[in-house]
Amino acid sequence: VQLQAYGGGFVQAGGSLRLSCAASGSTFSRYTMGWFRQAPGKEREFVSAVARSGFYTYYADSVKGRFTISRDNAKNSVYLQMNSLKPEDTAVYYCAAQKDGLVRSEIEYDYWGQGTLVTVSS
Repeated sequence: VQLQAYGGGFVQAGGSLRLSCAASGSTFSRYTMGWFRQAPGKEREFVSAVARSGFYTYYADSVKGRFTISRDNAKNSVYLQMNSLKPEDTAVYYCAAQKDGLVRSEIEYDYWGQGTLVTVSS
């Protein structure tokens, strides 16, 4: 499956952004989808994941209550609604896919998009 993330940009602290990730090349509904991010000078970290059905989700503690992951299997897309953004949310955000359950380890994800940059100013 090929993934393309988009929707990043520049936003002030407290603002919102919605990231999208479009999938192609395989049956999207077979994949658990995740979002990861990598801040400058830091390792890539897990943000959120959504199960194949869309019914189950998983969040990192740092974004819980502020970010919402969702998917539309009919549109082969996964989304990350980001509210109450903080400067520490500044990072390149990646979408990823794998065929197992809800996991946060990036080594479990087989397919990756190219990343989209989110910059949050204070």
